[in-house]
Amino acid sequence: MLIKLLQDQFITELTPIYDELEAQQLFLFCLEELEEKTRIDLVMHPDLVTANPEKWAHTLEELRNQKPIQHIFGKAYFYGYTFQVNEHTLIPRPETEELVEWILASVPADQPIRILDIGTGSGCIGLTLAKELPQSQVTLLDIAAEALQVAQQNAKNLGVQVNFIQQDILALPQLATTFDVIVSNPPYIRQLEKVEIKKNVMDYEPHTALFVTDQDPLIFYRKIAALAFDNLQTGGQLFYEINQYLGQEMVELLTSIGFKNTELRRDLLQNDRMTKSVI
Repeated sequence: MLIKLLQDQFITELTPIYDELEAQQLFLFCLEELEEKTRIDLVMHPDLVTANPEKWAHTLEELRNQKPIQHIFGKAYFYGYTFQVNEHTLIPRPETEELVEWILASVPADQPIRILDIGTGSGCIGLTLAKELPQSQVTLLDIAAEALQVAQQNAKNLGVQVNFIQQDILALPQLATTFDVIVSNPPYIRQLEKVEIKKNVMDYEPHTALFVTDQDPLIFYRKIAALAFDNLQTGGQLFYEINQYLGQEMVELLTSIGFKNTELRRDLLQNDRMTKSVI
């Protein structure tokens, strides 16, 4: 079967679920994974024929069921690196790359610093920092053993040495050591916001990493900030990815705990998305 016809089929069958640009991107992802070809290859050779029609059909069916393409192929791309992902980890988002860029712009690249990534999941934040800051000492913490197994495999694949801790952060009375940077992308979606969540997230990504109660949506931020306030070195920095609807509440929380110079930053879509606080 001509791959060009598969492209037409993908766009036709997926546009009721995704917009046309997203359907095109899904096709190109499959083109690379199933055929090891790119858009340029298809433009230069429109008569390309697939040797894997069954795999294409199976992949299209899973996409129609709104299974994330990252789960179909078991990997996601983040900050130029490839990460294994599965149902136990969140799929890395572009806005989280913006948070990593902010951290990298805020710390010395040529000095050994200690970094703690709380709620690490696949390890995309902490492991990217370990790659970009090779003199740093990075610790990844998560409550889920299954997520840490994925992060450990990603660390091996990326060739970095980091520390791993399995821990429920809400049950931790204090951190064992001090850090220069603490970063977290904890659960922050309120139950009332579930109506905004797409099926491919709701049905396939771990709810424990996504949702908090409406009554106390900042529970993780409050606990982590309290631990950070006691365990960051002087001049140390706390970075968060946050709920876009709770930006001012986050600033007020961090100020009340004692952090100074808290900055609230928007992502490229102009949503309040991240904070940086200095001890």
